[in-house]
Amino acid sequence: MPADFDAVYAAQYGDLTVQLYAYFGDRQEAQDVVQEAFCRALRRWSKVSRYDDPVAWVRRVAWNLAVSRWRRSRTALTFLRRQRPHEPHVEGPDTLRIELVEALATLPPNQRRAVVLHYLGDMSIAEIAERENVAVGTVKSWLHRGRTALAVQLNHPEARRV
Repeated sequence: MPADFDAVYAAQYGDLTVQLYAYFGDRQEAQDVVQEAFCRALRRWSKVSRYDDPVAWVRRVAWNLAVSRWRRSRTALTFLRRQRPHEPHVEGPDTLRIELVEALATLPPNQRRAVVLHYLGDMSIAEIAERENVAVGTVKSWLHRGRTALAVQLNHPEARRV
């Protein structure tokens, strides 16, 4: 006569969980693998219930799941150990850089683009003019006005000579 799933589950869940807890050292992991083993048994219960010892099948599945999880964890730890132990330390922006970014934000967009593209992007005035679809003189004007506004914002008289 086939065993009743609910009865097997009620009688064996606790014992199997204790066994797997001793193996894992983690109650939640043990409960998870035992629960998964019983879920798999339930899907096949019409066949598993006819075995001489259906609990042995559930136990084997639970242990196989436990070993698989342990192997996956070991593989993940091995991978992590091979990674750089520490990220390189990168200094944060200094006060001048923060002030410059804030000052750039106050410029009109066309002046800001021209200043950034020319001084940070190393683009020539002609390249900027072509990119922005304006005359070379317009870019020169944007750069002049942008530098003047930055010099006032940053209170750096030497910046006016740039």
